[in-house]
Amino acid sequence: MSKTRHAQVHRITGETDISIKLAVDGHGGSKIATGIPFFDHMLTLFAKHALFDLEVLAKGDIQVDFHHTVEDTGIVLGQALAKALGDKKGLVRYGNFHLPMDETLVRVALDFSGRPLLVWRAPKGTNLNRLMAGDFPAQLTVEFLRAFAQEAGLTLHVEVLYSSETHHLIEAVFKGLARAIEQAVRRDPRVKGIPSTKGML
Repeated sequence: MSKTRHAQVHRITGETDISIKLAVDGHGGSKIATGIPFFDHMLTLFAKHALFDLEVLAKGDIQVDFHHTVEDTGIVLGQALAKALGDKKGLVRYGNFHLPMDETLVRVALDFSGRPLLVWRAPKGTNLNRLMAGDFPAQLTVEFLRAFAQEAGLTLHVEVLYSSETHHLIEAVFKGLARAIEQAVRRDPRVKGIPSTKGML
């Protein structure tokens, strides 16, 4: 079993050019540059609370829309995490966290199952398409989560229990995700091999 878990992924499309370096067993340090200040802030928080060392350099067509850059960053980050975790031997596998952010409360539960799925729930009447955090559309949070879960092989449930402030809602989601992942990627010396009765994830 490797003592260090790290990965580097570079992905280029007609819309984005994204490079990510990720060390799972890090200290929460980060260097983030996506051209979208609010998104940079969220990824910095993510690295800090997941205790990942993370470098993200993303160039995208943000003059058109933030969508491509945010979604594709989710894709590459998910790929990097899957690569860093490798065969998942000794992994705790599951994580869950309730994250309070002032008046907001978010619940995140996840499983590195190899069966990608995002379940997103928010209070009735919450329409992310109409919410903004500065110039950042709140709906892009869901697009990021979906792309990330798909590529990381993650079953991911995110529920906003209540909130009245868009910035806090999004920040609580990123921090809650990070804290749940930090639990799930821990190694448990009692776990022998793959943490599944199937023998694979």
